[in-house]
Amino acid sequence: MDAKHFRTGYIAIVGRPNVGKSTLLNHLIQQKISITSKKAQTTRHRIHGILTDTQSQFIFVDTPGFQMRYRNQLNQIMNRVVTQSVRDVDAILFVIEARRFDERDEQVLKLLPTNIPVILVINKVDRLEKKHQLLPFMENMARKFGFAGIIPISAATGSQLPELLEMVRPYLPESPPLFDEDEISDRSERFLAAEMIREKLFRLMGDEIPYSTSVVIDQFTIEGHLRKIFACILVEKANQKAIVIGKQGEKLKLAATQARKDMEKLFGSKVYLEVWVKVKSGWADDVNTLKNLGYE
Repeated sequence: MDAKHFRTGYIAIVGRPNVGKSTLLNHLIQQKISITSKKAQTTRHRIHGILTDTQSQFIFVDTPGFQMRYRNQLNQIMNRVVTQSVRDVDAILFVIEARRFDERDEQVLKLLPTNIPVILVINKVDRLEKKHQLLPFMENMARKFGFAGIIPISAATGSQLPELLEMVRPYLPESPPLFDEDEISDRSERFLAAEMIREKLFRLMGDEIPYSTSVVIDQFTIEGHLRKIFACILVEKANQKAIVIGKQGEKLKLAATQARKDMEKLFGSKVYLEVWVKVKSGWADDVNTLKNLGYE
């Protein structure tokens, strides 16, 4: 590590919901810290993922997908996270889908500052049947904004991600690292545990439960190589509680088991996990509840 010329900086990952921002972050840092599902706006908080190599420390900021329609206080907070994130970084990755650019992407594009380098990341190129159609799409996108660079990638397969890092690196200021080189996130294990449970709920139940469903960690203790975690799932209606629990508790057990396995992989230890469900009507519009859940 050359301390004299070492570079460290923050890079925001922005885009509309479901373009693959969290998948991109997880593949860049080679660890799963940002949850993914087909459900729009799975990511709610600003999450920092850290990648350190011999030359630089990349601090990626994964943001919620920008929501055009304000449905509740939660959505407004999430949109505020996006707009704040693009002001406080050294570079921005604007993620879109290959050959897809609509009014939702346009809305995000309008948020991007002109005084910070923006790299256009065209994701999901692995899904293109006719690769030759990508070039005119890239040329058209280049006319929309003064991008510092444009790169086609596949976050799912990892294609072109080393090239993306090299494109970002020159925009990081010369600075010593801000985090230890083995750190992968500034988020606590408690936060990551809650996110993993929420991911399994969305993946297993999809549209059966509203995206406002949340998870609270009531207790998190470490005893040697064992982590004991007690979590509560918040839903807004009694029928949603029944859906989450499932027949004879099968769905809740499956979600908890899958989340526990992910936690053990990330934390590198055994995990004892207990999960239950609580009805709390209107929490997604309650400012105090949102603050208690970590939404700012």
